[in-house]
Amino acid sequence: MRAAHTVGLALAGRGVAVISGGALGVDGSAHVGALSGSGATVAVLGTGVDVAYPTRHAPLFERIVDGGGALLSQFPPGSPPKPWTFPVRNASIAALADACVVIEASAHSGALLTAAHASRMGRMVIARVGSAGCDRLVAEGALGARSTDDILALLEGGKAAPAPLPVDPLAARLLAALDQEPRELGDVAARAGIDTATAMALAIDLEIGGLAVRAVGGRYARVVAIAEAAGAALASVL
Repeated sequence: MRAAHTVGLALAGRGVAVISGGALGVDGSAHVGALSGSGATVAVLGTGVDVAYPTRHAPLFERIVDGGGALLSQFPPGSPPKPWTFPVRNASIAALADACVVIEASAHSGALLTAAHASRMGRMVIARVGSAGCDRLVAEGALGARSTDDILALLEGGKAAPAPLPVDPLAARLLAALDQEPRELGDVAARAGIDTATAMALAIDLEIGGLAVRAVGGRYARVVAIAEAAGAALASVL
């Protein structure tokens, strides 16, 4: 939530409108961050535009409108929250933004659905490494970021700062054996000439250091954090 607030604040200071879903947690923090930076933010709702959900965010929704932002909904006025409406509106969030930033996500997070929509629409997708869902996105080709500075650099068309290379020569060998294709750790260990048990411990260190991500099935891939990226006028933060 702190990271989402910081990103929202920083984007607002750069004139970038922040789009999110108005939910508790990361969504709300991104909206508040943008408002704190006197920026515009848009909440795309899974209810009618006149239905405040979650109810505790009613004051936040008023602040968004008063601050020059907007509440948007593809559902008729009075529509209550339903389990199916939120996945449906995620496509709208992706469509409205030039870039999709996923701050944190579980393996089954709705943010992954938004990121998938964004990817199919040709939007830039950035994932902050360190959670199961974000690591999966990076393993599937999203731009990896380890910090707020990395996220902002990528959004502004620059490069994320590279993670420090491992000092341990075995870790360096394992890293060199990894690529963007998620691979079984045993196969990577054999390629690096390291026993599997040692490779497992080293892979965890590389993951913590932001150099590798763990994909579905315990496979590992190398993080590609240095990449050219287009500037963004609108960013969805999830």
